[in-house]
Amino acid sequence: MMKEKGFTTQVVHAERLQNIESGAVHQPLHQSVLFAYEQAQDLVNVFQGKSKHHAYARQSTPSVNVLQNTLTQLEGAVSSLVFSSGMAALSNTLLTLLKAGDHLIMSQFVFGNTSSFAKTLIQFGIEVDFVDITNHTQIKQSIKPNTRMLFCETIANPVTQVADIKAIKNICQPQNIVLTVDNTMTPCYLFNGIQAGADLLICSLTKYFGGHANALGGAVIDTGNYNWQNYPNILKTYQQGDSKTWAITQIKKKGLRDMGACLSSDAIHLLSVGAETLALRMDKSCHSALQIATFLNQHHKIKTVYYPGLATHPEHAIAQRQFKYPGAILSFDLIDSIDCLDFIDQLKLILCSTHLGDNRSLAIPVAPTIYYEMGIENRKKMGISEGMIRLSVGIEDTQDIINDLTQALSFFN
Repeated sequence: MMKEKGFTTQVVHAERLQNIESGAVHQPLHQSVLFAYEQAQDLVNVFQGKSKHHAYARQSTPSVNVLQNTLTQLEGAVSSLVFSSGMAALSNTLLTLLKAGDHLIMSQFVFGNTSSFAKTLIQFGIEVDFVDITNHTQIKQSIKPNTRMLFCETIANPVTQVADIKAIKNICQPQNIVLTVDNTMTPCYLFNGIQAGADLLICSLTKYFGGHANALGGAVIDTGNYNWQNYPNILKTYQQGDSKTWAITQIKKKGLRDMGACLSSDAIHLLSVGAETLALRMDKSCHSALQIATFLNQHHKIKTVYYPGLATHPEHAIAQRQFKYPGAILSFDLIDSIDCLDFIDQLKLILCSTHLGDNRSLAIPVAPTIYYEMGIENRKKMGISEGMIRLSVGIEDTQDIINDLTQALSFFN
């Protein structure tokens, strides 16, 4: 029944339709770490996977289940797992599905922390090749007999390169390569990961899903596109029952259980309530982002604007086909005579912050902050200039954001 409803209708009613006790419309916060059983066999059944009840809050709680069910429903997927942050979801997924001797192809445009984690994987004996994800020939040439996974983002942060997920899937599928896609920049309201061909979706729930910058969270979602019977790294222990559940079970047992990056009930509640307005917020932010990008693109004190919604963007056609809207993140380079730090200091409404996907518009100088550790040569490879500013467009009135940018630019000749 719910699949026939619109996106916001689904998410607003998702919790109450999961048999919440006492007719509550929100899932109560379950703060208990342990769960007791009168019959010892019942607890044994939980440990052996014969029961879906709970044993210990590090692995699952009723609150966790409700959020995971909501994510699975919204994506139209097979199953989901939530974690304490987006990086926890990413690291647990890759660490539990890859092993020493495997080869990982990763977009060279991935977020700085993701790139840093990839270097940790290399220390664990996993080969990693960084490729231009927009160059399909380069992807094909990077494939090896031991290639197990390709990891990319739908829209890169901060230069906004767009990955053609369907085309990449067509490269991966014949080689039995798992296509893992970070869709943080384009949550399920904007991007249909299943139709595009993604096998696993990873996202930071902290960003657009929650939207209010008051709770950390992350998730991995199995779309059901991949046949895990063909994946050599699923441990025999988890090759039980429906093969569609094998990967998520392994990530849960070897990642969430063993590494412990569990999501708190407090965060679950905040994220779930925030998600109710996801579509409304994305409509507003994406609409504003296009207008702001157009304004900046026409301003004589702006050298370059990076936003897939602009017709001049190299992957504009892909973005138009692949997303409902091309996101609410844009970046820009000022003319050489304007220092990016001086410009940001003149902003009155837009906040200087490292976050994105918030209700408030946020600006950050990219090179000396979130990509500082990467070094200038690697920043050049990613297309990041030393004066680039990333703007996460919030839900303020569009003209107020434009007015703030205008007054800040007016300080410079």
